[in-house]
Amino acid sequence: MSSEKPVSHFLELARGMVPPMHPAGRPFVAGAAIATLLVRLRFKRLGVVLGLVTAWVAWFFREPKRVTPTRQNIAVAPADGTVSHVVDAVPPAELGLGSQPMTRVSVFLSVFDVHVQRVPADGEVVQVSYHPGKFLSADLDKASEENERNTVWLRTVNGHDLVVVQIAGLVARRIVCEVAEGEKVAAGQTYGLIRFGSRVDLYVPRGSRVLVEAGQRTIGGETVLAELPEA
Repeated sequence: MSSEKPVSHFLELARGMVPPMHPAGRPFVAGAAIATLLVRLRFKRLGVVLGLVTAWVAWFFREPKRVTPTRQNIAVAPADGTVSHVVDAVPPAELGLGSQPMTRVSVFLSVFDVHVQRVPADGEVVQVSYHPGKFLSADLDKASEENERNTVWLRTVNGHDLVVVQIAGLVARRIVCEVAEGEKVAAGQTYGLIRFGSRVDLYVPRGSRVLVEAGQRTIGGETVLAELPEA
């Protein structure tokens, strides 16, 4: 029994170091693995290279576990990345929220960041809207208006309206959203994914206390971006 405990402990540590993979990545990893095996039968060195590519694809679609703060009236980061802008802006027109500006925190995701998106607060999905558009570099401010995007309007348990926008970029050409209108959601839960470089905008009510600045790194589901106004 004593020899089994170190082995089980090692396996537990290994599982903790290797994050699970988002289901959307399985077809890509499976395709890359099959291609690697076929190529390796004839070209061993090239097979090694493709094996590394397969490992990178699996790593790209990782979905690490996160510990979300339980404080009330906060909005956590919907994505891993770097804060590129903190500005006042009108929310996406397709939602019909009017012309009243909200505070927008934009997070840019490089190809090295975790690419799943997470719900910023407990609440209910009011509306989900897809908007076709361009594929400009996601770090540009105008990407919020001109790029292809998927928008989720969320009403928190305290009655605040939040908007999360998945924005495609130069390389990102596929947005996955897994929540629907009327669905109850919890802060920190994974709700979508953008493939290969992108940006995520979070709109919070005016009067919120933003706790991050441009250039700061965020951890999706953990970093508190803003304290919302009192209900």
